[in-house]
Order: sequence, then structure tokens, then C-alpha cells
Amino acid sequence: MESRISIITLGVSDLDRSIRFYRDGLGFRTKANEGDDIAFFGLNGTALALYPLEKLAEDIGPDIRPSPSGFSGVTIAHNVRNKCEVAAVLSLAEKSGGVVVKQAQDVFWGGHSGYFTDPDGYYWEVAWAPKATFDENGNLEFEG
Repeated sequence: MESRISIITLGVSDLDRSIRFYRDGLGFRTKANEGDDIAFFGLNGTALALYPLEKLAEDIGPDIRPSPSGFSGVTIAHNVRNKCEVAAVLSLAEKSGGVVVKQAQDVFWGGHSGYFTDPDGYYWEVAWAPKATFDENGNLEFEG
């Protein structure tokens, strides 16, 4: 198997609201419009998909039921090129309808990060890592 994550799909309660949050608020590029059945956002190296939560559960199997919101043990990370961008991205997320749950701060592993949740409660870490760089296409690379 090739090591790759092609698409991360988030089951959302209000697809139109989520399209607006990611497209209009955070500036993610998409051809999706409100009223579409699914939305895909092109990212560097992968894609983000938004799909109605109930339909996503149904696609997985007949016995799958969406669980109540809360921390599922999974986070999505958005790495930035410099330390001061962490606070700027958190502010953008908040202005777009997200909730900042951890302000930008230096962290135990030597970087600087904070967290926000999107309108459906998915946790996003915004992080600057001193040992991370970006290639010419904006893809994240780690030293060692």
C-alpha cells in the first residue's frame, strides 16, 4: 500500500453552513455550492470532503449510528510556516464561526499551537513546528 491519505470526509449536520465556513470563512478552494449533495475542497496533498452525517453513517453500514458530539480522539492539523501565523489562523476561524478552544501558545514539543472547532465540533490544531518545512508545492516535510 502506498502511504497516502487521499480524502478526509467529515460528516456534517448542515452541509450548506459547513461549505460557507470552509469556503467563505477559511478560504478553502472548492467548486461546491450551497445545495450540493457533497463538497470537495482541494488541499495540498489531500482533499477535504463534507457530507451529511446521516448519509455518511448510512454509507458505512446499516448498523452505524452517528455518535453525539464530543472529542473522538481525532484531530485535523493545519501547519503554518511561522509562529505568528498560528494566532492569525485561529482568529480567522473564530471570525468564520468556529470556536477557539485553546489559544496560541508555546507547547511541550517545542512548537507553537492552538485549537479551534468547526461548526460541527471537529477539532483542528493550528501549529508551527520548528523542524517542519514546506516543499515548493506547500506540502509539509519533517526533518529526521
